[in-house]
Amino acid sequence: MIAYITVGADDIARAKRFYSAFLPALDYELEESSEGLSYVPPSQPGQSATLPDFYVKPPFDGRPASAGNGSMVAFEARNQKQVRDLHAAALAAGGSDEGQPGFRAAYSPHFYVGYLRDPQGNKIALFSSDPNEPGRDG
Repeated sequence: MIAYITVGADDIARAKRFYSAFLPALDYELEESSEGLSYVPPSQPGQSATLPDFYVKPPFDGRPASAGNGSMVAFEARNQKQVRDLHAAALAAGGSDEGQPGFRAAYSPHFYVGYLRDPQGNKIALFSSDPNEPGRDG
């Protein structure tokens, strides 16, 4: 099980603006510290924490942050409309488009996805795969 994911950022304020444009809508709560941003799914008292946490921090080694070639973090939305809405909100908050929301021929017929780059260049996917919504073929 994945416990947490960390991406690097040199400008925490820009990263906060970007990630706060869509992660709260996916029920992530922001916790800020001098070490960076922690977006955590809510947990109920007496229950184990919901995973994974998502951290945005300056690199520990003090060198500039860089985006991993071939790495991506995907967040599941509730439905196709939310994918479109959150993709647009993230673009307005400083992200760049890496693929407009829609279906892809290489994926399953219900996999609806939009791709972004955060201000640091990290690749982010927002997707929905609800079989109760219209799919690619109908």
